[in-house]
Parts: sequence; C-alpha cells; structure tokens
Amino acid sequence: MATSNKLPKGTIVLFISFLLLLSLVFLLQQPKQPDIPKDLMAVLRPYVIPLKDFTLIDQNEQDFKNINLNDKWSFVFFGYTHCPDICPTTLVSLKHIYKMLKKYPQAENMQVIFVSVDPERDNAKVLGKYVKYFNKNFIALTGSTENINQFAKQFSAAYFKDKPTAPGEYLVSHASSIFLVNPNTNIVASFSPPHSPMTITSQFLKIQSMH
Repeated sequence: MATSNKLPKGTIVLFISFLLLLSLVFLLQQPKQPDIPKDLMAVLRPYVIPLKDFTLIDQNEQDFKNINLNDKWSFVFFGYTHCPDICPTTLVSLKHIYKMLKKYPQAENMQVIFVSVDPERDNAKVLGKYVKYFNKNFIALTGSTENINQFAKQFSAAYFKDKPTAPGEYLVSHASSIFLVNPNTNIVASFSPPHSPMTITSQFLKIQSMH
C-alpha cells in the first residue's frame, strides 16, 4: 500500500503562520518613516531600508563603499551607457534636478550616482566620459557582476541582459526609478517615471525637511 508524503494540513498552516510572523517581526524592526504627507505617499517608503555593506568602483577607479554615502543625500539610478532611451532621458532630468537643488543651501550635501548594470561594456573610463556629458560632478559606478547584483537587490532594482542581436550588441532591461538614500545610508524613497525635475525637486525638499 502506497504511503502518502503529503504534510498534514495543520503542519502547513503552522509553517505559513511562522513565516508571516517572521515577516512581521522583520518589518517592525525596520526604522519607520515619519508620518507621510498625502503628496508623498507614492514616493516615500513606509519603512526605510538600511543599506548593507557594498564595494563598487567609481569612474576614477577608486573604491566606492557605504562610507561614501554617509552624511549625503544620494539620488541613485541604475542603467548603462548603451541604453537608447530611458538612461539619457533620466540623466538629463537629474542634471536639471541637480542644478535646481544647488540653489538651496540645505541641498549642498547632495550627490547623483549612476550605477551601471552592464559591467561587460561599462568600464570606469567609459563611464567617466559618459556621465561627464551630463554633469562633471555626477558619480558613476561599476564593479563585478556579483557586487552589482548584491547592490541592486537592496533597491529591488531588477535588471537582465536581453538576447544579443550580434556579438557585443544587446540591450539590458532595468528598473527606471530614481532612488533616494538619506545621510544615514537608508533607502527612503523612489521616484517613478516620468521624472519631472520640478516635481522631484519639490518632493526632495519636503522629504529632507522631515528628516
């Protein structure tokens, strides 16, 4: 007579309840945001996400780590230099945002970071030339595929390489949001497209005043 390998329903219910409890405990342990105004509901995250340790390389071939985010407000965008549309469009928006915010003394500790999701083609030299076209003060980061994956996962910034159309010719599908990291290296907000420089500038100043 065959023996069933199925778990009792009670065991399954207990296991699911245990997972839900773990998830609740995890959420309760995360630093909570201040009360979120209605106009920031779609931007601010209910709970901030502390960034874990990471190591990438900037356009000057210097290590870029958590410490480089300390005491700064950082706009972070994931993309690649061969991107035909969303990347240059978003970087132009960030160029205008950067220019507008620099008029405010409280935004002096602000930086823009472009993280490549195409390390095969985007070395430090290529990235340096690319971001300089938009703003010489922009920071560009690359690194090993593993390190980029680990960093992107912390933002839930998914990406994947499309099928090549020719040797070395391919697109990379990637997240299109701009992420905001506060001076305590916590992910606090994300701005979905379309990226209106005026709107994002206004939202950033409100977010900053809350922290």
